[in-house]
Amino acid sequence: MPGDAREREPSAARGSLRPRGRARSAAPEPEGELRTAAHTLAWLLPFMLLVVAIVAVPLRILDEQGLPRYRVLSDELREVDATNQRLEREVRALQREVEALESDPAAIERVARDELGMIRDDELVFQFPE
Repeated sequence: MPGDAREREPSAARGSLRPRGRARSAAPEPEGELRTAAHTLAWLLPFMLLVVAIVAVPLRILDEQGLPRYRVLSDELREVDATNQRLEREVRALQREVEALESDPAAIERVARDELGMIRDDELVFQFPE
């Protein structure tokens, strides 16, 4: 029968099958999944860096190339600085001596007598056994 309720039911049923809002599916949405992964990564990355730093820094400091080597190199640096200062004093003394030899005849005579053993023509040298 054309006016039967059964005939109207499928068309009414078709209209009721349309989704009214967002239907929830069993699979998670890709956008929400990305947000969760980004949030987890934003939290996990600094945490892992902190853990690595907590473990690696003491190991590097206490390694033979770490703090002990630093102390040895610091001692060596102090020794080299002391040697450098001593050598600078010697250089200044030698520069004064060079200036004196270039300008003072008495300094030249003193070096000739003391280091070369020279004497004047009218002088006599007495040597005594020790």
